[in-house]
Amino acid sequence: MFSESELRHILETALASSRADQMEVSLWVTDSALTRYANSYIHQNVAEKNAHLTVRAVLGKKVGVASAASIESESIRQVVARAQELAELQPENPDFRSLPGPAPVAGVDAFLQRTAEFGPDHRAQAVGIICRKAKEAGFVASGTFTIATSQLAIANSLGVFVHHSEALAEVTTVIMSDTSSGYAQTIALDVDEIDPEAVAEEAIIKTRRGQNPVAIDPGEYEVILEENAVSDILDFLAYLGFSALAVQEERSFMGGKFGQRVLEENITLWDDGLGAGSIPMPFDFEGVPKKRVDFIVNGVANAVCYDSYTAGKEGKASTGHALPAGETFGPMPMNMFLKAGTATREEMIAGIQRGLWVSRFWYTRPVHPLT
Repeated sequence: MFSESELRHILETALASSRADQMEVSLWVTDSALTRYANSYIHQNVAEKNAHLTVRAVLGKKVGVASAASIESESIRQVVARAQELAELQPENPDFRSLPGPAPVAGVDAFLQRTAEFGPDHRAQAVGIICRKAKEAGFVASGTFTIATSQLAIANSLGVFVHHSEALAEVTTVIMSDTSSGYAQTIALDVDEIDPEAVAEEAIIKTRRGQNPVAIDPGEYEVILEENAVSDILDFLAYLGFSALAVQEERSFMGGKFGQRVLEENITLWDDGLGAGSIPMPFDFEGVPKKRVDFIVNGVANAVCYDSYTAGKEGKASTGHALPAGETFGPMPMNMFLKAGTATREEMIAGIQRGLWVSRFWYTRPVHPLT
C-alpha cells in the first residue's frame, strides 16, 4: 500500500513532465490472491500484484491516452511523452470542453487490514467448510475465495488530486449433483462478514431442489427472480441505457422518454457511489465526486449519468460516472440500487399458483436495446 504522499509524488512526477495544455494521470494499484477449488478440493492458489498508470494528454481539442504497467521514473516519462504524441496525431474534437476541476470528495473507509491480511490458510479453512458440507449432502463443490486490495489515485493539471483504498473478500461456489447445480456468492469489505456455512447451505438447497428436473410446457408463467438474476438485468439496463452517451448517440431506451412512464409504478432505480450496502466509491475515474442519480422514479424515466465529456456537450455538470480514460462506453453506473418492495419472499411464493423460480441468468444478450 502506498501512502498519500507517495501517491501524490508519483502523479506529480508525471504532471511535471507534461508539455500538454491539460493532463490527467491515474494510478490503479491492485493486489489480489485467489484460492480455487473443484471436485471438493483446493487445486490452485494464485497471487498477483499490478500497477497501472494511465495518462490523458490534451492539446487544444486533441486528446491522447497512453498507459503503462510500471511506475519507474523512466516509464512515467515515456508514457507521458506517448500520450502527448498520440494527442498530436488526433483530429480535433469540437465537443471536448475541458478536464474537470477540483471539488470536495467525501472520505470513505473501505480498507480493513484484517481483510487485506486474510491469507491462504484462512481461505483454505473457509473453503474446507464449503467442501465438507457439500460432501455431507452427497454433492461436490467448486468455486473461488478471493481477497483483493486496490488503490486508485487521480490527479490533473487543473488541481484535482483524490485517492481511495479498499479491500474486498468474495466467495463463490457451485455445488453439483448428478442432475442439478446450485450457485451462491457473497462479497464484503469485512472478511468477518463472510459466512462459508451460509454460502454452502444456500447452494446446497438449490442443488437439492433442482435434482431430477422435468420438462415444462411452453407458455406464460409467473416468475420470481432471485437477487443474482435481478442484478443481471440491472447491469444490462446500465450498459444499454442509463449513460448520457447512449442517449446522445440515440441508442438508449431512455431517449425521448424523460418524464414518461416506462416501467411499473413500483420500480425505482438509482445509482449512489456512497449508498449503504454497496461497495463504496467516492469519485469516478476523472476524480469527480459521485452524485446520486435517480434513473427511474416510480416507473418514470428521470435521468441518466454523465462524465465531463458528455456533460460538456449539453452544458451540464458531470455526475461522477466516468470510466477510465480510453474506455469508449461513456459514463456508467457502478453502484445500482432497486427500491425494495413490501412482500417477503415467502409471501411472493404463496401468491403464485403456477410459476417459475429463477435463481440466476447466464449468457444474457439484448434483443432490442431501444425497447
